[in-house]
Amino acid sequence: MSGTRGLRARFWAEAVLAGLTALLTLITLVSREWIEILFGVSPDGGDGSLEWALVVLLGLATVTFALLARAEWRRATVYAAR
Repeated sequence: MSGTRGLRARFWAEAVLAGLTALLTLITLVSREWIEILFGVSPDGGDGSLEWALVVLLGLATVTFALLARAEWRRATVYAAR
């Protein structure tokens, strides 16, 4: 396959979402107070449980989007090989 021909918009959406959720996961791991800073509220009362839940959920979303993008990439590769 030459370049990115044959890749649907679905691949790009999944790849961007995988990158975005990975970035948010890393930000949450580094600075657990970003929710409080950004929104000015502490939904978990400052105990950090919301941030850990976000790390888990965002991590799962990252893996899911990455696997979906990989499947789309493979589909395009198989299609181009025909």
